[in-house]
Amino acid sequence: MRKIIVEPYNPNWKTEFEKARKFYEELLVEVNTKIEHVGSTSVEGLWAKPILDIAIIVKNEEDSLKVIKLFASVGYKHRGDLGIKGREAFKYEKDNPHINWMEHHLYVCIDGCVNLRNNLLVRNHLRKNKEAVKAYSDIKRKLAKEYPNDIESYIDGKTDLLISFLKAEGMNADELNSIKAINKKDK
Repeated sequence: MRKIIVEPYNPNWKTEFEKARKFYEELLVEVNTKIEHVGSTSVEGLWAKPILDIAIIVKNEEDSLKVIKLFASVGYKHRGDLGIKGREAFKYEKDNPHINWMEHHLYVCIDGCVNLRNNLLVRNHLRKNKEAVKAYSDIKRKLAKEYPNDIESYIDGKTDLLISFLKAEGMNADELNSIKAINKKDK
């Protein structure tokens, strides 16, 4: 099990994302996509695990299949949806010659899916609320210390705060329940 480490915000994360974005734009030039930096590294001032979260947004499943094929051509391994509808996950080897930016999680998301809305709403909420950034940073540091080798407990411990952000951004009850079901550790 990999140790959970959170670090103070690093402005280099934005630079690293821009390197990735450029690569994806060139690779996916023939597919209608939008490339978003999501997750904690996308929010100035937020403590985070130093791993980019990148969402490639497509209009439909047909475009998703095209992107999956293109990612395979540069060494990404398709991992499936990992139980999250509307989102496809990818893995890569650290010595992949095509990838020259920091460690990252890569997802292809169908526009409008709940997981994508979750990521964008949390990111946008944090970007406009300094108090939320402080609260989220504090809980992440606490949980990383308390559960350094237990990612499920780390995620579970953040869920209630994230749900409060999503409620504030207007996410509906059914969507909130689906986010809780994904993030909460089985008791």
